[in-house]
Amino acid sequence: MKKNAEVVIVGGGIIGCATAYYLARQGVDVIVLEGSDHIGNGGSSRNGGGVRQSGRDVRELPLVMYGIKNLWPHLSDELEVDCEYHQDGNLRLGKNEKHAEILTKLANSAKSVGLDVRMIDGDEVRQINPYLSHEVTVASWCPTDGHANPLTTTLGYYKMARRLGVTFISGEAVKTLRTVKGKIRRVITDNNTYEGESVLVAAGLDSRDILTSVGIDIPMTNSLLEALVTEAEPHMFDQMLGTAEADFYGHQTKHGSFVFGGSSGLERYNKDNGTQATSSKTASCICRGIMKYFPDLAGAKIVRTWAGWMDASSDGVPSLGKVDEIPGLYVACAFNGHGFGIAPAAGEQLAKLIVTGITDVDLHELRYDRYKAKI
Repeated sequence: MKKNAEVVIVGGGIIGCATAYYLARQGVDVIVLEGSDHIGNGGSSRNGGGVRQSGRDVRELPLVMYGIKNLWPHLSDELEVDCEYHQDGNLRLGKNEKHAEILTKLANSAKSVGLDVRMIDGDEVRQINPYLSHEVTVASWCPTDGHANPLTTTLGYYKMARRLGVTFISGEAVKTLRTVKGKIRRVITDNNTYEGESVLVAAGLDSRDILTSVGIDIPMTNSLLEALVTEAEPHMFDQMLGTAEADFYGHQTKHGSFVFGGSSGLERYNKDNGTQATSSKTASCICRGIMKYFPDLAGAKIVRTWAGWMDASSDGVPSLGKVDEIPGLYVACAFNGHGFGIAPAAGEQLAKLIVTGITDVDLHELRYDRYKAKI
């Protein structure tokens, strides 16, 4: 089994797969280590599918805007899979003054960096999407947002990376990292030691424990998110949807089913003993909230639900880039449950950073050490 490469990537989600693909496209020899038995086994293949700019922290907007302009439009052709990418806009919905304040603040921040997003009232909301209830009184509208299929997109990056020579090893959970003469060198699992000139840690919530083995701590906590899929329904709309307080989000897929994600506020009642569990209490609570926005979905049957841990950072934006204290070490984690839409840009820019030391998009605001106390 191959144990040496120019770059070793820890984590076989969409960030790891995308970075591996863009590195291999530049002729770099890459190994990807995935702790579970399946590539893309976590949130990368089981999320709401949002490819959005609106509703994000202004610090990550330049990166996701770059990806939506330059990468997403031709990604299906490039990866030779149907990513099911739709760029039909995002409605972020609100019902009251508090929601209006949240949405207006987000919209104004986004406009400050050039994003086309504006506030609209309930009547205009229903002109765009007539299925929304009259409880919706306000929304932000970003016409360049959209959604895609996370399963096929992650698969596409994996397939193309393999075609270009990337080695993927699943069931190989990384325990620690080791430096040699002050530089990153070794990636250690229970059974093997891998070596690389550079190492990228992109293992979601597990990244924190892995990085602490070389003295790097990125504040992350686990937050349970749930998702559900309906049976196929007649076509209703193509927009991506969200709400001011992010209690639900989702879209209608190419096949007619709806994929919704959200939080119920009842997660602490899930007696899951640390596993990724969903329950009839929390899923049904999310559904009741959705029906207030979409009365026509009251009769839709839920065919499956699932839950998973989000790697939530303390300030709401990811940590992305090189680790200055340890030459050759790079991080990509703490995506706060919305890493899918930003993944192509993150992977492409990380690959450029690893190979050339420079990026097209300034990643300074996403640096891992922004938490350090200022002296």
